[in-house]
Amino acid sequence: MLMKLARLSLWNRRGTVLMTWLSLTISIALLLGIDHLRTEAKNSFTSTVSGTDLIVGARSGQLNLLLYSVFRIGNATANISWPSYQRIIKHPQIAWSIPIALGDSHRGYRVMGTNTDYFSHYRYANSQRLTLAQGQPFNGVFEAVLGAEVALKLGYQLNEQITLSHGVGAVSFSQHKDKPFTVVGILARTGTPVDQTVHVSLEAIEAIHLDWQQGAPIPGRQLSAEQALAQDLTPKSITAFMLGLNSRMATFTVQRQINAYKNEPLTAILPGVALAELWQMLGMVENLLLLISLLVLLAALVGMITTILASMKERQREMAILRAAGAHPWYLFVLIQLEVLLITLLSMLSAAAVLWLALFALQDTLAAEFGLFIGLNIIKLTSVYWAAAVLLLAALLATLPALLAYRRALSDGLAIRL
Repeated sequence: MLMKLARLSLWNRRGTVLMTWLSLTISIALLLGIDHLRTEAKNSFTSTVSGTDLIVGARSGQLNLLLYSVFRIGNATANISWPSYQRIIKHPQIAWSIPIALGDSHRGYRVMGTNTDYFSHYRYANSQRLTLAQGQPFNGVFEAVLGAEVALKLGYQLNEQITLSHGVGAVSFSQHKDKPFTVVGILARTGTPVDQTVHVSLEAIEAIHLDWQQGAPIPGRQLSAEQALAQDLTPKSITAFMLGLNSRMATFTVQRQINAYKNEPLTAILPGVALAELWQMLGMVENLLLLISLLVLLAALVGMITTILASMKERQREMAILRAAGAHPWYLFVLIQLEVLLITLLSMLSAAAVLWLALFALQDTLAAEFGLFIGLNIIKLTSVYWAAAVLLLAALLATLPALLAYRRALSDGLAIRL
């Protein structure tokens, strides 16, 4: 009976209830959406590089090593000699390695020297492999594979010629114009720093620097591309390298052995740990977004209670008739609480539906453009906690109009006022 009365009362005021429902739906969807997105974004961020057990570079802090090797931000403190790299990857526990050579750029985009193992073993997000949207991996020395954003923003197609620049500035006056590269492949979009990278072979990095020294061309020694190909192009050093191990159990053992390497000072980091540390530094932003959504929700709930309070004067006669029919004051108290909880519960259900539909529609776009691989499972333990908290807060705020109805004297509603 009480539930039916609450439903009929809400239907009788359906115009006001509809606006309150819409306001609450948007607010709750915003709260649940931000909570879901920050959880999924953290998982996506921490899997920018996936399946890599260790990243090795010259001795430095783990965040610095992570930033320049994965995100192409900053520079290494020093390089790693090629003999040291060759010696380390012969470790019996190492299954594969990806060498990385940085230091050059193309029109503001970083150039990374590597080998074809990069296309075979590099993983991102949920262990997804790199795929080529067009063309094939580089095979010759002066061939390049472009990230999706590089190709899109610069308008490159297959078989076009590009020139690399020395250094990583957006504008460079030190260019390797005598050794142009041919675009042989364009990677599919990943939403990671891979999209903003020009990939060439390690031999290519060595070839373009044969007639350079200390960041400048050697006077009187200019080698053409054909002459460079006739030289020994074995790399002398690399910037960093990624490792995949045969067993995760050996990770800490191999890390400790690399950190204690005597021939040169090296640092081996666990990318997952470093990514988690970096995310903690960015945690203030996600907490701020969550706080804003909480304030929006609170404002919507307060607006709902204000609307109910404003309608209480109009409902004085309704309450008085219920009292005259024998309803206890507690009956009116529970009625107002039930109305508020019904509106809130309906808003929560519609907010969940709106959020799911929005994620379903934007899932591919978020993955392609921003590298956010957002799952559609919005019902998690934290979601249940938020739902319980919203219902509790709504019931708490509804106490004021409910008490007002409880304390209203019978004569207040039946008396005729002139």
